[in-house]
Amino acid sequence: MGSSEERVVAVIMVGGPTKGTRFRPLSLNTPKPLFPLAGQPMVHHPISACKRIPNLAQIYLIGFYEEREFTLYVSSISNELKVPVRYLKEDKPHGSAGGLYNFRDLIMEDNPSHIVLLNCDVCCSFPLPEMLEAHRRYGGIGTILVIKVSAESANQFGELVADPVTNELLHYTEKPETFVSDLINCGVYVFTPDIFTAIQGVSTQRKDRANLQRLSSFEALHDVTRSLPKDFVRLDQDILSPLAGKKQLYTYETSGFWEQIKTPGMSLKCSALYLSRYRFTSPNLLASGDGTKSATIIGDVYIHPSAKIHPTAKIGPNVSISANARVGAGARLISCIILDDVEIKENAVVIHAIVGWKSSIGKWSRVQAGGDYNAKLGVTILGEAVGVEDEVVVVNCIVLPNKTLNVSVQEEIIL
Repeated sequence: MGSSEERVVAVIMVGGPTKGTRFRPLSLNTPKPLFPLAGQPMVHHPISACKRIPNLAQIYLIGFYEEREFTLYVSSISNELKVPVRYLKEDKPHGSAGGLYNFRDLIMEDNPSHIVLLNCDVCCSFPLPEMLEAHRRYGGIGTILVIKVSAESANQFGELVADPVTNELLHYTEKPETFVSDLINCGVYVFTPDIFTAIQGVSTQRKDRANLQRLSSFEALHDVTRSLPKDFVRLDQDILSPLAGKKQLYTYETSGFWEQIKTPGMSLKCSALYLSRYRFTSPNLLASGDGTKSATIIGDVYIHPSAKIHPTAKIGPNVSISANARVGAGARLISCIILDDVEIKENAVVIHAIVGWKSSIGKWSRVQAGGDYNAKLGVTILGEAVGVEDEVVVVNCIVLPNKTLNVSVQEEIIL
């Protein structure tokens, strides 16, 4: 373990409203980081994982959302975890490393020995204390969490090559056109404060290069117009790639789960992963019931204390039910997220679906999909305040907010 004087600061990059467009229609109503997975806001999962880090001094959330959108959540989570959490709004895009550098003075206020950097749209078992220990053994300025994936899917991510003995990062390339490695970057890092010197170095190089350009040369002028602003620094291309093979960066391979939450469909898969993790971390959050005095519960299910579920309903596996939802007699719910104030009436069936806030599903209706989390219509999504009338079947559809469906639909995006 590290010495008692060593302090750690965690930084979670949460993006902004222009970044979560693939998450629509769910991000039309709430910032993507606050969308509930397994009954807790998406950002809650990395925040609670940070709580396990020894000597954690502070957690910062960095993004483009208005501060008022995070005020209530930041206040409640700080009180709940007894760790100060603060939201910092970027004035303009600075890149994944530039955003970190932009707030370096605040981040260094606690004089941390290490900075843990995470991306909010990562669903992961977050082995942060283990990573920190590995990083202390390795030395260098940073350790990257990595995982092995199939060769077919690797090129969607940052691929890397590491020394099999020392775990040193030897080569890094972002979304390569040809196969490099089945080892990918998970978007979770441990850095020493020396990372700020590396980021500053990129900015200085850009500034010097721009000053050296002779604008009389057409080629130089063309290059200047295409070049990035000096304070826009990307972690992958500008920091990880150049430092690979220089005994500065190392890797820590996770044996746990890992997914990226880019689309509503993936949020359903990630909700299932977090629900299954509750068995070990928070079993008190999982519902139980055998159909006598309360609903029959199968597998991992989260039910908010304010939700009302009829005893003859059958729920699970992989179901998350939010505040003030009402589920009627004989209803059957499998693999779904039910958001606040939803009403599901008698004998309705919901399978592989996300039902938006204040929506209602009529008696004997079915809202379902095939369950392919990666397909565009693999999970049925109902936006806010969608009404599905009695005996209507909705299959493999995305329905935007404030629509009423009185006829059955299949394989449609309803605008």
